[in-house]
Amino acid sequence: MSASGVLRPRPPFPGRAAGRRDALLTGVCAALAAVAAGDAFSVYVGIRARAGVNGGEGFAFASQDHLNETDRLFHVSDQIHAIALLACAAVFITWFHRARRTAGAQAPGRFDKGPGWGIGAWFIPFACLWLPYRMAVDMWSEGLRQSPADAAGSGSFWPVNLWWGSFVGSSLLQQYATLNYRSAADLDALLDAVTLGMTADALHIAAAAAAAHFAVRLTGMQARHA
Repeated sequence: MSASGVLRPRPPFPGRAAGRRDALLTGVCAALAAVAAGDAFSVYVGIRARAGVNGGEGFAFASQDHLNETDRLFHVSDQIHAIALLACAAVFITWFHRARRTAGAQAPGRFDKGPGWGIGAWFIPFACLWLPYRMAVDMWSEGLRQSPADAAGSGSFWPVNLWWGSFVGSSLLQQYATLNYRSAADLDALLDAVTLGMTADALHIAAAAAAAHFAVRLTGMQARHA
């Protein structure tokens, strides 16, 4: 209650806000680690698939049992990856929206899109390949502007560029590898598709690590300005 006797809402406790922010960031990192673990399992399945192939250049063969087991393991890997990716998307987009809302509150009028775009940008066909990246660049730029120490030290955009480039690249490459795997007419085509999938999985692991780095750095810059 103020001196005039008018009831006013109590301001939020800084400790509680920081606790929620840290808990969400921890959830983001854990979810990204789960996705990376799923990708690592897929790489293991690919290595196992290639190791079970006999013969040399131009004459490779594998038993039907091995091919069936490989197909079963890839199916399990796809299920694990889908569950981990869905959970990660929910947590990461929640964090992304909160980071955009925080950036807008710390720098009013410096963003041309409202905080709601922190969620909606991910669900617009084709535009989702570009809009979230532009929003991330804007938030990163504002974080560097408000944190002279970060700008003077490692104030480049490589965390954003590495995250988004590896994420989009791995997603497109994985789709291409999956199509090739399903349409493979012989063992050589199947093995080529497996190799492409392993490359996409490795790139996706790099994307998860880069996303975690980006999230930690941006959250830290915003927290120092709060």
